[in-house]
Amino acid sequence: MTPFSGVGKAVTLEEVGLRDGLQGEARLFSVEEKVALARLLMDAGVRKLQIGAFVRPDWVPQMANTEEVFKALPERKDVTYTALVLNETGLERALSAGVTHLYVAASASNAHSLKNLNRPMPEAVKGVARIVDHAKKEGLHVRAGIMVAFGCPFEGPVPVERVLEIAERFADAGADVIDLADTAGLANPKQVYKLVVTVRSELEGGSLSLHLHDTRGLGLANLLAGLQGGVTHFDTSVGGIGGCPFIPHAAGNIPTEDAVLMLEEMGIETGIHLPRLCEATKWLETRLGRVLPAKVSHLPA
Repeated sequence: MTPFSGVGKAVTLEEVGLRDGLQGEARLFSVEEKVALARLLMDAGVRKLQIGAFVRPDWVPQMANTEEVFKALPERKDVTYTALVLNETGLERALSAGVTHLYVAASASNAHSLKNLNRPMPEAVKGVARIVDHAKKEGLHVRAGIMVAFGCPFEGPVPVERVLEIAERFADAGADVIDLADTAGLANPKQVYKLVVTVRSELEGGSLSLHLHDTRGLGLANLLAGLQGGVTHFDTSVGGIGGCPFIPHAAGNIPTEDAVLMLEEMGIETGIHLPRLCEATKWLETRLGRVLPAKVSHLPA
C-alpha cells in the first residue's frame, strides 16, 4: 500500500477568508466589499464560504455587518454560506438572518478559552453543546470546532483524551461535522495524522474536518497528513490572510490557492479555477495595500 492509496479523488475547501481572514484586520470592509469578494470567490468555483461571525462587534468590529452581508449575498443553490456563532445570542442572530449552516467552537485549553471567549473551558464546551442541540432542533447543519486541539500557546500540549472528550460531547449533541482546529499553528504532520485517525476511530467514522494555520510554514504538510488520515474537508483562506486575534503571532490559514495547486497537481479535484482565485487575492491585496502570504498568486503566469 502506497502512502496515498487511501486518499480520495476530491476534497472540499471551505473558504474562511471573509471571516477568519478579515476578523483581525484594522481596515474595516463594507458590506459591498465583502459581497464583491464573495462573488469573486464564487466565480472561481468556491462552493462553501464562511461569510462572517455573529459575535460582539466591540470585540470583533470587522464582523459587525454580518447580518447585512448575508442579506446582500446572491441566492445560489450551488453555494453554501456558513457563519460562526459562539453563544445563544449569536445563534438567535443567525436564525434571524436565515443562516442554515453554522460553525460553532470551543477551546480545548482553559487559558485560550478565557482569552477568546471570556469563559472557562468547561463552561464554554457545555455552552457550545447546548447551541448544537438548539441549532439541530431548528433544522440547521452544524460543524462543531475544537480550537487549539493540537496545542495551546499559553498552556502547551493539549491531551488527546481532552480533545476526544469534547469531540464526543459535540457529536452526542448532534453535530454533523467535528472540526479539529490548529488555531495557533503548532501542529506537525505526524501529530495531525495520529489525532485524525484517533478521533475518527472513536467517532466510528463520523465526519471530520480540519482548520489549519500556517504559523510555522507547516500548513500544507499538515493538510496532506490529514488527507492521508481520511479527512476530505479543510478550511483555507484566500491569499493566506487571517489568524486568531487573541493569539500573538498566529499566522493565517493555509492559502486557498496554494492548497488548490497542490491538490489538483496530485489529481485531487477541488472544483476551483486557480487563475480566477488568484484574481480574488490580487483584488484583496489592493484593498489591504500589502502582499498576502499565498505563494501561487505571485508566480509568473
